[in-house]
Amino acid sequence: MNGAEVLVPVTMFAGGFAMVFGIYYLKTRQNLAMIEKGMNPKEFANRPAPYKNLKWALLLIGSGIGLFLAYLLDNYALPAEINKFGHRGDENVPIYFALIAIGGGLGLFGSYKIEKQWWDENKDKV
Repeated sequence: MNGAEVLVPVTMFAGGFAMVFGIYYLKTRQNLAMIEKGMNPKEFANRPAPYKNLKWALLLIGSGIGLFLAYLLDNYALPAEINKFGHRGDENVPIYFALIAIGGGLGLFGSYKIEKQWWDENKDKV
């Protein structure tokens, strides 16, 4: 292997190690800061997340709708030219990424609004 081919696996393992080390280090610092302020870190680790499934559902629904809209735009509204081999070009690829991100963002925003409405209605009960 040449120098450039060795660089990819070395960088992957170094990046993975740095990521795991960084997560552990930051978690430890967070726990120490909570202890200094008189809080119990174990109390916050096991908090229920009542709307976690709603958040994932709306994210995936929004991404799916964005992907479907991108497909419709790509095939019907903005068709690419057919080249001499009978294949369509790749001019409309950014539409897929943009609409997936927009749809996912709208799903997360909807989840936020639903959670905030619930917390505002029930803040005196919690």
